[in-house]
Amino acid sequence: MAIFADYRGLPASARGASVALGNFDGLHAGHRAVMEAARKAGQGKLSVATFEPPPRSYFRPNDPPFRILRPERRNNLILAEGADTVFELPFNGEMAAMTDEGFVRQVLVDGLGVSHVSVGFDFRFGRGRMGNVARLSSLGRALGFGVSVVEEVLEFGAKASSTAIRQALMAGEPEVAAEILGDWWIADGIVEAGEKNGRTFGFPTANIHLNDLIHPRHGVYAVRVRIEGEQDWRGGVANFGRTPTTGLRDPLLETFIFDYDADIYGKWIEVQLVSYLRPELKFGSVDEMIVQMHKDTAESGNRLKAAPSRPN
Repeated sequence: MAIFADYRGLPASARGASVALGNFDGLHAGHRAVMEAARKAGQGKLSVATFEPPPRSYFRPNDPPFRILRPERRNNLILAEGADTVFELPFNGEMAAMTDEGFVRQVLVDGLGVSHVSVGFDFRFGRGRMGNVARLSSLGRALGFGVSVVEEVLEFGAKASSTAIRQALMAGEPEVAAEILGDWWIADGIVEAGEKNGRTFGFPTANIHLNDLIHPRHGVYAVRVRIEGEQDWRGGVANFGRTPTTGLRDPLLETFIFDYDADIYGKWIEVQLVSYLRPELKFGSVDEMIVQMHKDTAESGNRLKAAPSRPN
């Protein structure tokens, strides 16, 4: 298994593959169907080619954060699905300027040496999104590689899409996002030193900035937490937002881990958002806030007991 950060200068062993091509942010059922089509065409062998950074980041750099998965998690999940190779195609000014034929010739044929390409039905490529799946199929016939087009995949009567996952998270519906993903959505990052107010209240928190991960709805969540170096998930309750009671600041995910008080500053943690409890509130006093935090902790424990380890 290997990850390559370019399509140029590849070893012979990495070329000639059956390739699933797309953004693969979220790795939902539609993405897995594209991967399976490439696997079948490759007689069990599979490579995945995605874009890094995503084209949206290049063309709309001032958009709010939208990534469902950090690149490292995306790549690990792709490899866990059985891919032999992941190609991170560098999306920059050079690639943005390529015509549809230029992309196919330079990247897919000269670079990856593809034997087959699998894409979703709505895949677009080339300068100004000029190319579509019909154009890709035509170029494949002319240049000697096969093309599979995977039709729309429905989950719960709606299109399985990264957009639907983002909408669910921003609406405070992590259960809906999880059903589309096939697993709980995870916010991950390095634990940073915060204001340390929680420790004085009896609720020490592990704090992470989400940076370019999508920002879910502000509020309080029932969560499960896995700490770097551990295998098991621990229960917890988390607040994502600006903490209006103690002072506004950049959005932060603050997680109180049940029955745990070790120093984990500098460690990587993963936080599964399982259930939305309530929106952020501004309390009249710290005492009022502490009372509510006890209620949130109890409610989170109840929600976690009722929630499956995987959503489907």
